[in-house]
Amino acid sequence: MIDISNGYESASAIAAAASGVGFFSVVGHGVPIGVLDSAWRSAREFFDLPLVDKMAIAMPMPGYPYGYSPLRGEMLAASLGQYGLADWKESLAIGPVDLATHQMTDPDEAAAWSPSLWPPVPDDLRSSWEAYFRVIADLSARLLSIMAVALDLPSDFFAPMIDRHTSAMRALNYPARDHVAEGHLGAGAHTDYGTLTVLLADPVQAGLQVQDLHGNWQQVAPVDGGLIINLGDAMARWTNDRWRSTMHRVVAPAARRQSIAFFHNANWDARIECHPSCLGPGEQPKYEPILAGPHLMSKFRSTVVQGGG
Repeated sequence: MIDISNGYESASAIAAAASGVGFFSVVGHGVPIGVLDSAWRSAREFFDLPLVDKMAIAMPMPGYPYGYSPLRGEMLAASLGQYGLADWKESLAIGPVDLATHQMTDPDEAAAWSPSLWPPVPDDLRSSWEAYFRVIADLSARLLSIMAVALDLPSDFFAPMIDRHTSAMRALNYPARDHVAEGHLGAGAHTDYGTLTVLLADPVQAGLQVQDLHGNWQQVAPVDGGLIINLGDAMARWTNDRWRSTMHRVVAPAARRQSIAFFHNANWDARIECHPSCLGPGEQPKYEPILAGPHLMSKFRSTVVQGGG
């Protein structure tokens, strides 16, 4: 658990966590409890609706990034080339809550800025989610500023690469274990694709597991009042794996489990490549440079299950 209320004073603790398991909880984050509670409650009310009502805002075509996805609509392990059973979860996803103000020539970038699909019920879901999205986007920018200092970079190093970020947010609902078909996971083993993920997790039901440095699966327990942070592929590439984009999965919980994940992404055209400060003497970059957006979209599209499965 890391208290970030003192800003850059938490840099060394974040560096230690990022180079170890790559997952950590933050407190002192300044996110109003009312904003957290409203987003959580409206998500729960949406998942409690009859399936026919939820399907009214289902993703309208394979590969559309936002809307409702029913059970077995996704296979996250496929993002790593591992194909098997689909994930036993349902989700509701939204994209950027403010309109793009820049010119776009790449149709895939335009797709990342596609309109989110909002249900008529609960009637405050849109307002509560937009409020949550904005405060977590702000938290993500603050965390990246602290992370830059932790990497001995200027505090604003990441700022020019996230001022048009194509972040997304998802609420996820995992049925209880006795309602899950044999062999299925709530979410298959995967890494996240962007800069970092901010997770508001069910404080009661366990399910999230991370893979430690020895390849063993360890349970992640939410901290009361805290948010779980994990690093994505972009951060691992920027640091030449000095910091970890950690493999994680969700096993079927004993009882129903809910979470809200905010996936912070860099600008579509942000160049993700190893920073020289992260190279030791004689060390070479492990990865070729990539653009953040195309990497994100290729990973996302690889996980979509055609028609559920």
